[in-house]
Amino acid sequence: MKEFLIGPNDAGQRVDKFLTKAMPRLPSSLLYKSIRLKRIKVNGKRCAISTRLAEGDRMTLYINDEFFESDTGPLPFLLAKDHLDLVYEDENLLLVNKEAGLLVHEDDREKTDTLINRILKYLYQKGEYRPLEENSFVPALCNRIDRNTSGIVIAAKNAPTLRVLNEKIKERQLDKRYLCIVFGTPQPPHATLKGWLRKDAATNQVTILSAPQEGARTILTRYRVLESRGRFSLLEVELLTGRTHQIRAHLASIGHPLLGDTKYGRNRDNKGTGWRWQALCSYQLTFRFTTSGEHLDYLNGRTFQVEAVDFADAFRQGLIQ
Repeated sequence: MKEFLIGPNDAGQRVDKFLTKAMPRLPSSLLYKSIRLKRIKVNGKRCAISTRLAEGDRMTLYINDEFFESDTGPLPFLLAKDHLDLVYEDENLLLVNKEAGLLVHEDDREKTDTLINRILKYLYQKGEYRPLEENSFVPALCNRIDRNTSGIVIAAKNAPTLRVLNEKIKERQLDKRYLCIVFGTPQPPHATLKGWLRKDAATNQVTILSAPQEGARTILTRYRVLESRGRFSLLEVELLTGRTHQIRAHLASIGHPLLGDTKYGRNRDNKGTGWRWQALCSYQLTFRFTTSGEHLDYLNGRTFQVEAVDFADAFRQGLIQ
């Protein structure tokens, strides 16, 4: 027999969703069969798949021990590096300036030193994340940016915050602004570009089209030239839609690829510039809630910004030519 005491980060979930996270070794077929046969109960009573859990509930499972996690080995995120560039932190969330070159989540090449693992290590060392006391929740990222892009990434410390921020991002109630350096000077100096983006999942590359086509999604990209010098310009960009590689591909499609971007630009143009990553940073975030932000309403209207963007500082100092 196994018993779970439902904590604040578990509350509000359906029984099946909770158990999928709390017991990853349990096959879904056995999970549903156990609920049907009353081998899984909430507060001593029969429950349904759709039963919503409340804080303080006790879930009892009469299931073989082999399906319960028994790994008590070292926590893998403790092997991540310690460095985190914090833009803002409170009891509910972190805003972190991700450095270019750092993955947000693991992939086939990097399993350990990722942004989320650095965050988990940081919270664990502060005593704010206690994995042995959590049934189903792990602090999580609310948004992601490309490995070679820098800028603000939001991490939720608790489940209610993750739920609210995921809803706000989906409803486009967060305003994100980017800085980038492009080749040439776009004309006019400020405009909203419209196009259609088609993604090739096999190559992780996108194509920008000038007219609608099957499988292509509408994109809107607003830019403003802040400063031009020599063969480069510094731009502020606002995404009115959020698609894969949208800024990089859309600006390249009008003849102004990003400095350092060899996927949508040309290698020969970037030689000798000294920039290993594309010059793109998600530098500013404003919370613009048009509906209730619940316990996060205190953030509404607040703007957070990365104060030092390396390529922008170098450009203004005349070091990029």
